[in-house]
Amino acid sequence: MLGRTANGLFWMFRYLERAENTARLLEAALRMALTRDVATAEAEWRSVIATLGLQAAYESAHDGYDGNSVWNFVLRGPSNPGNVRAMFGAVRSNARMARINISSDVWEAVNENWMRLDTLLARPVGQGAVGEVLAAIRRAGTQVHGAFEGSILRDEGYHFSRAGTFIERADSTARILDMKYFILLPSLSYVGSSLDTGQWEQVLRSVAGARVYAWLNAGQIEARGIVEFVVLDERFPRSLAFCRNALRECLAALARTHGTEGEAVRLMRDADTRISDLTVDQIFDQGLHEFLVDFLARNNAIARGIAADYRFHA
Repeated sequence: MLGRTANGLFWMFRYLERAENTARLLEAALRMALTRDVATAEAEWRSVIATLGLQAAYESAHDGYDGNSVWNFVLRGPSNPGNVRAMFGAVRSNARMARINISSDVWEAVNENWMRLDTLLARPVGQGAVGEVLAAIRRAGTQVHGAFEGSILRDEGYHFSRAGTFIERADSTARILDMKYFILLPSLSYVGSSLDTGQWEQVLRSVAGARVYAWLNAGQIEARGIVEFVVLDERFPRSLAFCRNALRECLAALARTHGTEGEAVRLMRDADTRISDLTVDQIFDQGLHEFLVDFLARNNAIARGIAADYRFHA
């Protein structure tokens, strides 16, 4: 497969995952903002912008952190080149680049959802419409992934696509947990203390894990339990452990196809030695922030390794 095509598949699914994760983050913030006081709501919207790494761009265009300004900036803001409308445009552009390697079902799901979202985001999104728009973004991700899983040959293109998905998903989960954790815990001395359960639910809602976590833990919301679930539970498809395992399988499949192990596999193996058999107590002993910063750096290095190994830019 040409490096250009592999790059298109990899980034098509990175942008798709990024758009869906952004919608979930906004939905969680909207829920919090509608049920709390003004100061709490403002802090929640501020955390969304911080989690997405958009503080400088946002503050150059806006004076305050009200919901309408934040979600419009994230979804369609012209001063934000990484807005969700642009993300889904990139999904479509990369799908077109790799058109010969995706099925008609996948192309139709991408194209139809792009047209729908482009229309919804062509004008400012008011409070009465934001829920519908966020639901449409999540549905778009579900429909494309469903068409992909149901119609794509399990060849190298499939594994490049999944690698993009799990690189992006791991990045998003780690950033959300890191940012939310330090908003909730201004000092490490608070670890294990009694905290606002509504705030910790936000962490779970932002990674689509609130319902399953409550089922597994009889509704008990507790900081260590949430960290263990989001980082180490291999059953949860948005946990760091699940993403790492899925990415490892993708890289192994690509190595078998190409008959050689590249830099990405070496980086993956090195990363595995630092997370295998890790316990939540060891994570807190190391420092959750330090663990997540290291995880993100290694995740990004693996992504760069994939691009180099398979000559994405050749």
